[in-house]
Parts: sequence; structure tokens; C-alpha cells
Amino acid sequence: MRALLVVLLLLGGLAFAADRGAEALAEDRVAQLVAERGGLAGEPSVEIGGFPFLTQAIGGRYDEVRVSLSDADLGQPEGTRADVSLRGVQVALSDVLSGSVQEVPVEGIDGTATLPYALLADELGPGTTVTRDGEGLRVQRTVAVAGVSLPVTATGTVSLDGDTLVVDVDEASGAGVDLPGYLVDQVSDALDLRYRIPPLPFGLQVTGVAPADDGVRVQVEAVDTVLRG
Repeated sequence: MRALLVVLLLLGGLAFAADRGAEALAEDRVAQLVAERGGLAGEPSVEIGGFPFLTQAIGGRYDEVRVSLSDADLGQPEGTRADVSLRGVQVALSDVLSGSVQEVPVEGIDGTATLPYALLADELGPGTTVTRDGEGLRVQRTVAVAGVSLPVTATGTVSLDGDTLVVDVDEASGAGVDLPGYLVDQVSDALDLRYRIPPLPFGLQVTGVAPADDGVRVQVEAVDTVLRG
């Protein structure tokens, strides 16, 4: 009985090692495939979820493929990134390994893209700083008000208008002093921002935005997508 148990444990260990080895190889190939089909500038980090992997590979359907995209992968400014999960990815392992994949049906994709605050600050002009302020944003910049250069701090909201990120400033103060209403309007106009979110890979659509510590989180999703070359 003990010998049989040892044999079973050994076989289980070998099966586990084979499963992990096949998964590592497939992840490399899937990363190449995702980069090609997604029109990416670089090769992303890919992790295939679910266990055991081999049963998914044999069935040609992967429960979840997690993809992490850097700014280089996306061809976007420094600090931009995206983390998405592809669910129900349908592709035969033999096609992946042979490089003969023509298209990859995906049941659904969801995740987030992050637009760094430095990117939004650059859009507003030199010397601008953008940070999180609770559920909104804080914008700091020196602006010309009534012919005078004045350090201004403003707070506002972030929202989505189609595929455009909108920063709407509604409160402003200069050097710690509340500004008159007519000057607040001038400052708000100078610090308001409309930033068109660049086209995203995999047919992703933007569904919402929210401030985070390192940038604005953009929620994205797609349903019944087919990745083609």
C-alpha cells in the first residue's frame, strides 16, 4: 500500500510539473498572439488562469487569460497601463503551438486602464500638477489672472463623455485666498480639461472613470470579441 501511495504521489507530481510546463510555454505563445492580434507595440505579460491547464488546452477553451499591458505595449505615454481579463478564450493549443491561429473568439473582456496624472498635467500645460482629491481631482498651476501671475489650486470632478475624459473645475483659490466669482470662472476655464482616450486594443469600450492614487482608472469592457490579425 505504501509503495502504491508513493507511486501515485510521484505520478501526481509529474502530472503537475507537466501541466505547469505546458502552461508556461502556452503563456509565451499566447503573449505573442495577443500582441499580434491586439496591434500592440510590445509583448504583454500574460497569465492563464484555471487549473488544471491541460484540460483547458485539450478542450480549446481557457476560462481566463489575464493580460498586463505597459505603456510600451500600448504605445502610450509613460505610466499608462492596462490590466484586463479575457474570459472564455477559444483557441486550440495545437494552433497556438504551430502558429496557425487565424482568429481568437473571446466571450468577454473586462478590466481597467490607468491614465497617469502626469499625462493629464501635461495636457493642461507646463507647471501643472494633478493629484487625487477624494472622489475628485486637485489641479495646481500658475495662471494669468487680470494680468497677474497667480499660483492657483483648484478642485473638480472627473467624468466621462463618450470616449472623452472630462475634468471640470468648480472651486479655485489663489495663494490660499478665495477668488472672486468672476475670477473663478476665468481660472476654471483655464484648468478644465477634455482628454480623448486613445483607441484601446481588443475592441474595448470605455464604461466609466474614477480617481485613484496613481492616476485616473478607466473601466473597460467588451463582449463577444474576435481577435484577428
